[in-house]
Amino acid sequence: MQNDNPNTERYIAIARACLKAINDTASDNGSREDKIQAVYDAIDTAFQAEFSDYQQSIAVMATVLERIGSGDLSADKAASLARQTLEQQPQTSRNAQLH
Repeated sequence: MQNDNPNTERYIAIARACLKAINDTASDNGSREDKIQAVYDAIDTAFQAEFSDYQQSIAVMATVLERIGSGDLSADKAASLARQTLEQQPQTSRNAQLH
């Protein structure tokens, strides 16, 4: 992944969480299943933390699309609302790949 990719830091944070979970469970006397679950939980927690801004953006955009889709707005008002919503989104969610 290129250093100028806005998601590089997200990948690094998730990878570190995975490695930490693996290292933490390596010396643990728990069962193999418990160790695997701990790593899965660490991945899920790190993923959720790193992508929470995307989830918030999606929720806002869904609300705006519902309002536009209601048909109650003029074409100009709908276009204006769409532009305003896009301008308010984090830069990393604009034209950026998630992976």
